[in-house]
Amino acid sequence: MNMTVLDARQQIVADRVLDEEERQRAHLVVSLSGAHAYGFPSPDSDLDLKSIHIEPTRRLLGLMRSAASPSRLEIIDGVEVDYSSNEIHPVLLGVLQGNGNYIERILGPFPLRTAPELDALKPLCLGALSRRVFRHYLGFATSQRHAWEASERASVKKLLYVLRTALTGAHALTTGTVVTDVTLLLDQYGFSSAHELIDIKRSGERSELPENVRDRWAGEIGRAFTTLTEAHERSPLPEEPPNADALDEWLLTLRRARF
Repeated sequence: MNMTVLDARQQIVADRVLDEEERQRAHLVVSLSGAHAYGFPSPDSDLDLKSIHIEPTRRLLGLMRSAASPSRLEIIDGVEVDYSSNEIHPVLLGVLQGNGNYIERILGPFPLRTAPELDALKPLCLGALSRRVFRHYLGFATSQRHAWEASERASVKKLLYVLRTALTGAHALTTGTVVTDVTLLLDQYGFSSAHELIDIKRSGERSELPENVRDRWAGEIGRAFTTLTEAHERSPLPEEPPNADALDEWLLTLRRARF
């Protein structure tokens, strides 16, 4: 990971939280998500830690099973931490269904913790990309758009979440690769003017848009959905993931090794 993404205090807090959580479960990967991964962190952005963990096989087969999706949300030394984790089995089913949330955890650019088995999983995850991802990115972008339009505050963060989700989805459908940092996609997909939004957001997590900027983007944001839809229509990706058997074999190998 590029350690400059987090400042020293944030890194200390992240390490503290993950050390505590790893006493309770074995992580396959912990990815830094949210504004840090999307290219527009501000000094007060929270640490959004999205994890995948591996339950010991004996625990899956036995009577006493731990919680499937642990989470915690708290402020530590002035840093807000949002940690959540999902077990590898539902994650892989989500990958096959086109769940971008899980795909980004595996392929994300900022892993804070990784297990050796992740190296073999990443190319399988890329190979499982299909046109199914369209439904996930369209649904999430739509919900974020509704939240932005319904908000009394002209939140630049919510607007950027719409753009980030739509363009990440369009890029995945077009190229078969996953790029979460929207700043790397804006120019390529005709949204160069959105760099002004990035500058505003980086000044603070709760930054609001000037009224004239909000009005302009209210008429412009629909173009992001057009970009996503057109990418789906011309996508070279298969309709369904072609390598479910390979993912199944990877999981069986993992279960045998982690009994």
